[in-house]
Amino acid sequence: MPVKTLFEKAIESIRSFFKGPGTPWVMRKKDLMKVFTEHRSEWSLRQDMTFALFLKNVLQVGLIERVELISARYGKTEVRFTYGEPTSLDLALSLRSSGYLSHGSAVFLHGLNDQVPRTVFLNVEQSVKPAGKGKLTQEALNRAFSNQQRESQLLYEYRDTSVMVLSGKNTKRLEVGTLKDSRGVEMPVTKLERTLIDITVRPSYAGGVFQVLEAFKGAKDRAQVPVLLATLKQLDYIYPYHQALGFYLERAGYPSSAVERVHALGRDFDFYLLHGMKVKEYDAKWRLFYPKGL
Repeated sequence: MPVKTLFEKAIESIRSFFKGPGTPWVMRKKDLMKVFTEHRSEWSLRQDMTFALFLKNVLQVGLIERVELISARYGKTEVRFTYGEPTSLDLALSLRSSGYLSHGSAVFLHGLNDQVPRTVFLNVEQSVKPAGKGKLTQEALNRAFSNQQRESQLLYEYRDTSVMVLSGKNTKRLEVGTLKDSRGVEMPVTKLERTLIDITVRPSYAGGVFQVLEAFKGAKDRAQVPVLLATLKQLDYIYPYHQALGFYLERAGYPSSAVERVHALGRDFDFYLLHGMKVKEYDAKWRLFYPKGL
């Protein structure tokens, strides 16, 4: 009896397996090979069927789809084998097992605005780096914020979606938890207050400062300012990001007691809401430059 005929008889068993827990599936080739090796007997596949032939057949009948995520800049292609119509978030998380969703992707999962981002942000923490020994000065701060903020260049494209892999600061996954998406699938993602800090530090990864302000408004009834400040302290940034956070909290209409708690942390420098601003205004209360019209 031809191998194809026997395989056709096994298709329903294979499909039933993939419909079980774990759907949708996003697998590297080695993952699919492991599944094949462990379950070929229960699927009643012929003993002489190789993995290569199995793969050819499941692709041919459309049971499994081959997906390519391509980084043109670095000449990299990540191949995944999928079942169950995975989302761009599923595919992004398959790129790095240690990664978690952050910035604009976290804003989306927390429901902080009504935008469906076309770029998925996957944060992969760097190894621990020695703490900087330099002392912050106004001149150094002015110089740092006079130019555009650098962005990750590791971008993978898939259909109409991009996945940006970020080399994040080592935080030992500080304030990273899980959230269920619309399908009920749990995703590793930064918690609410960490998300607000991250998009304050990197507004371009959330659609810009106007979208950051909308996210603060969307979080107003849920965000806890004590958690926000405790998280900021643990992140230990050299720049005075509390001034930017206070500005957003005030503009988003948070209680005055919460705003004043941030204000009490002090304002030793003129700070900037955004890198490379050409036309800006100044908020004397927060000693903060921000884009005109915000």
